[in-house]
Amino acid sequence: MKKLAIGLVALVALMGFTSVFVVKEGQRGIVVQFGKVKRDGEGLPRIYEPGLHFKVPFIDGVRRLDTRIQTLDGQADRFVTSEKKDLIIDSYVKWRIDDFAKFYLATGGGNQAQAESLLRRQINNGLRSQIGGRTIKDIVSGSRGTVMEEALKNSARSAELGIRVVDVRIKQINLPTEVSNSIYQRMRAERNAVAREHRSQGREKAEVLRADIDRKVTVMIAEAERKSRQLRGEGDAEAAKIYAETYKKDPEFFNFVRSMEAYTKSFSGGDDIMVIKPDSEFFRFLKQPQGAQ
Repeated sequence: MKKLAIGLVALVALMGFTSVFVVKEGQRGIVVQFGKVKRDGEGLPRIYEPGLHFKVPFIDGVRRLDTRIQTLDGQADRFVTSEKKDLIIDSYVKWRIDDFAKFYLATGGGNQAQAESLLRRQINNGLRSQIGGRTIKDIVSGSRGTVMEEALKNSARSAELGIRVVDVRIKQINLPTEVSNSIYQRMRAERNAVAREHRSQGREKAEVLRADIDRKVTVMIAEAERKSRQLRGEGDAEAAKIYAETYKKDPEFFNFVRSMEAYTKSFSGGDDIMVIKPDSEFFRFLKQPQGAQ
């Protein structure tokens, strides 16, 4: 009897323990009985709020669903623009469960992986529709916000899954490798053409500047030569004038000075050879004593 009593107490304790379940904060609970969702008096699935609850032991099972905002961040996908150009777009989705009963039934018992797969398909279809009607320039330069807004509006169909999409964001937009290489080569060719044009214009301007400088230099040299000839002429005229005035005052002294200058210039070099008769007029002042003058 004692063993039986202990067994009954243990059984009661086990049944009491298995009949209690706890739903944590940030969760909702759904009780499944014989593979079917336990419903309330109106025939709707019964949702258990956070707290301590009771269930039929060994018969009822509890499925806990997360109420927090989830992030769906998968692999980047390929999209086609209105120009039939491919884009690699990486996006993410913020979502949460809005209708727990509908979510549980639509996702095969609250399977989050299945829910995210269905949600990703719906979001991608919305993005594909928006991107397919725009060019690469529109998407990259200014329409990204519009694309995200429209994708968020189109996500209203996710309500069929009991899900509410909080936000849709495009993280990155890239071109496929083959398209990137093609665009790079085209941009490189355009830049090279612009560089060649700038170099050609630079050479043309350099020639113009060089020709202008050469012209100015030529004019300056010609002007300098003209002034030098003018000054030389004025100096020669002044010298001739001085010589003439000197000759008028004392012709003999003038002839003497001129002869001395001639002697200095003629005998300045040690290797100079002159073939002149000794009685030549050139030696007139050398032959006569100074006192005789």
